[in-house]
Amino acid sequence: MPTIELDLNDASLHKIFEPAAEIETVAEGFKFLEGPAWQPYEKHLRFSDILGNSIWQWSEAEGLSLFERNSHLANGNTYDRDGRFLSCHHASSRVTRRDGSGNISVIASLYDGKELNSPNDIVVKRDGSVYFTDPPYGREPKVGIPRQCRLDFNGVYRWNPADDSLTLLTTALNRPNGLCFSADEKLLYINDSPEYKIYVFNVADDGTLDNGRLFAETRGDGPGVPDGMKIDSEGNLYCCAQGGLHIFRADGDLLGRLLMPMQTPNFTWGDADLCSLYLTGITALYRVRTRIPGIPLF
Repeated sequence: MPTIELDLNDASLHKIFEPAAEIETVAEGFKFLEGPAWQPYEKHLRFSDILGNSIWQWSEAEGLSLFERNSHLANGNTYDRDGRFLSCHHASSRVTRRDGSGNISVIASLYDGKELNSPNDIVVKRDGSVYFTDPPYGREPKVGIPRQCRLDFNGVYRWNPADDSLTLLTTALNRPNGLCFSADEKLLYINDSPEYKIYVFNVADDGTLDNGRLFAETRGDGPGVPDGMKIDSEGNLYCCAQGGLHIFRADGDLLGRLLMPMQTPNFTWGDADLCSLYLTGITALYRVRTRIPGIPLF
């Protein structure tokens, strides 16, 4: 296996990646990978192949298997605190939730009586509320089904399971994409792909957002835009963008980049110690070991 390549901006990046760490190709031959989510108890990874219109599952024990065919061009995936699997779907402009018995329910599809654009990425707060971004990518040719948007803005939403309500949180971003909470859930980070910027918002007690401000900008050569985003257990923020994976301290200072062999839209942590980064390149799934673990989804 080849050794990783780091674009170092701060020597403390070596506290995350050993210079001799290797990058492993776990599986390949896909069309457009996205949305990796690690199941910490069953110890498997699920991820979307958007253009393959499917969701795959991989584990060390069982290898690769097809989890769902005809996924309605699923993109972002995650789990809630009860282990239910949530997905954003480009083709149907919906967010769904699947329980342990395989029963699927639609939790969001309309806002103000109009179809959502194309839910993209998704996170779940500890209180069960679901936050997701809704840019128009799933209505465009590259990774979607061309059709007109019914909404004239690209929003970020919160679904409240207590009353099945959908709240529009902000329309301030051009095309909101990846999002993640801080460990204490007092902050929500959201990136804006065409602007190459990451914003951070305060999360109020009622789950709404305020005081949005710039956290960082992604810079560098190589393919990609700000996309999948998460924090590790020490509060460092990781964002897929130009050339690979950009790593920032909690104050917004850039530590550097993990350079990837191809455009890499998303990633997550996995394995028993949550010290393996699983990264979805466009056509291949990669794995890199780290020194700092991620945070389990539940």
